[in-house]
Amino acid sequence: MLLFLSMAGVFLSILLVYFNARKFPSVIYLGAYFFLISLYGFVTYSLLYSKSAWLASLAYIHFSFLAYLIGPLLFFYVRSLLADHSRLSPGDYWHFVPMVLFLAAILPYLVAPWPIKTDYGAQIAADPNILGRLEPTAAHRLLSTRVVLLSQTVFIAGYALWSASNLLHYVWKKRGLAVFTQQRFMLKWLTALLGFSLILVISQTLLIFETFILSDTILYFTLNGLQALSVIGLVGLLVSPFFFPNILYGLPRTPAPPAKKGTQHHHQEFETSYLDSIGQKADACMATSKPYLQTGFSMAHLAVLLDLPEHHLAYYFREERKQSFTDYRNNWRVEHAKKLIEEGKAQELTLEAIGRLCGFGSRNTFILSFKKVEGISPSTYVARLPV
Repeated sequence: MLLFLSMAGVFLSILLVYFNARKFPSVIYLGAYFFLISLYGFVTYSLLYSKSAWLASLAYIHFSFLAYLIGPLLFFYVRSLLADHSRLSPGDYWHFVPMVLFLAAILPYLVAPWPIKTDYGAQIAADPNILGRLEPTAAHRLLSTRVVLLSQTVFIAGYALWSASNLLHYVWKKRGLAVFTQQRFMLKWLTALLGFSLILVISQTLLIFETFILSDTILYFTLNGLQALSVIGLVGLLVSPFFFPNILYGLPRTPAPPAKKGTQHHHQEFETSYLDSIGQKADACMATSKPYLQTGFSMAHLAVLLDLPEHHLAYYFREERKQSFTDYRNNWRVEHAKKLIEEGKAQELTLEAIGRLCGFGSRNTFILSFKKVEGISPSTYVARLPV
């Protein structure tokens, strides 16, 4: 089961990043977090349950330094949603120091000959209980293997608690300010993410403590309360995104309304005002700058021109305008094409050339978009114009 869940987590992480990373950079943190959690599960399976010397040789030590990256990734993801930006500042790089230090400590083992690693793998496959006594690197000899194993999950738990603290602070601080009321589910999503993460990491920490510190090795190999909690945490973590399909749009950040803190009715009025301002800015930009004439013009480009978060635009088109950005952009292109045709450009240029002047990438796209907007083809539109 652990192997299956790990593979499912890897698939989910790839899915998230592949389809959404360009539009929503914060998803990179989430995808990497799911990937490393799944990798941690695969390593646990390989070392404790696989009984395979080859898998144990592959999993032992090689990926252990990445465990110190799991916590920071969760922290960066939660912060990127709460603060409405995903970029790292120079001060954020200290979060990577533990990972770099541990990587330096295990580097001699990473470059050691494969036969040495297969020897360790064979010992682990024969008796997983030996994990707490092996000392293959300087870090394990200096701190003891038990401390190293425990430090990884404690490190993740610390970051999960830190992220939960930031979420609580955000809710308390922003409780009287206007936000998109329809996106309050984002708080529920973060609560679920952090809740299942804490269940998983705390149960794993207790399992490691009792198994390798108290030498009660039976816990990892029998069904018990901690094992059940660990499974609940991992399954909940991997399944939860499917119950929050809009998690990729981020928590909106809007300026506080000029009036005093008011009722929910006042919040909704302010939200409507903010959404209306987005529509007005978008229409004004399209009318004056005509960015839609560029073939590669996208929502990301419009967000830069308007100086707005891209997911605010996505929310506006989806929830307020009830129209895709592609249709919105193509409507402007078709209107521009109609003006060119009415000015007599159809007598000088082919319809394909007119379409390209309006930003369409191909003749077929131009014709289909024109039909969708006007109900007739460009050639029919030309034929109906008075001579």
